[in-house]
Amino acid sequence: MTERAPQQGWFDVQPVAPGVTAIAEPFHAEHVISYLIEGRERAILLDTGMGVGDLASVVRDLTPLPVSVVNSHAHWDHIGANCRFDDIAIHRAEAHWLPQGVPNDQLFPWFGPESLTRTPPAPFDRATFAIPPSHPTRLLNGGERLDLGGRKLDLLHAPGHSPGGIVLLDETNGLLFSTDVAYPEPLYAFGDDVDWPAYLVSMRMLAGLAPSLKQVFGSHGSPSMAPAMLIDMLDALEAIDAGRAPDEQRQDRDVHRFNGFSVYRPSTLNGERGAE
Repeated sequence: MTERAPQQGWFDVQPVAPGVTAIAEPFHAEHVISYLIEGRERAILLDTGMGVGDLASVVRDLTPLPVSVVNSHAHWDHIGANCRFDDIAIHRAEAHWLPQGVPNDQLFPWFGPESLTRTPPAPFDRATFAIPPSHPTRLLNGGERLDLGGRKLDLLHAPGHSPGGIVLLDETNGLLFSTDVAYPEPLYAFGDDVDWPAYLVSMRMLAGLAPSLKQVFGSHGSPSMAPAMLIDMLDALEAIDAGRAPDEQRQDRDVHRFNGFSVYRPSTLNGERGAE
């Protein structure tokens, strides 16, 4: 595939499979990735990134098709440009967060110089930057099939990282959009939204799909990883669940390192982890 140059000094746009374009934000430490998935009749935009730059114009340049947003979950780095789109679907467990937006006091710490390798393009201003409210037009339950015309996507509920987390499966083409459930970077399995037992169940589901997959596209870091890594991630989570000691203990998290990824869990530095 031919890689495209960064757009607006912020987005890195790259085709990663026929009809699939990764829209990355590589100049922030989160290196979040949204995906434009096209059929013959319509397209899905899986997440809308951080809200830096004009994602809507990038999408308009990429496709003439009508575009619907599907939010994988409601964390700030996946809903930033929601307000620029009219059709937004999200799992009902997290739909209530979208109309609240995200205020500047929550976002300000994420845009310090330690998180950036390039200054965000104007009109971004760290002192005032906030994510506006958006409003879902469709509530998802999991189990839906999205027909784009010549491409069908199965929407699977995969909670754990967050209560309404979803993944998209293109079974015909062997593609899994694993979102924030699985990607080749640190997996966030700590925080108020995390349900550890549910995360284990979701990873077992994804690992079960691995033999039938050709490519896996996560939402952070590299846009593609080998399907076999899903099995490695399941093994990792099960080892942690069985009592594997962390490789590093920080005040806010335990760090478990594996080949090609790591897992963050609540800190046990000051005693045993509480019941989950």
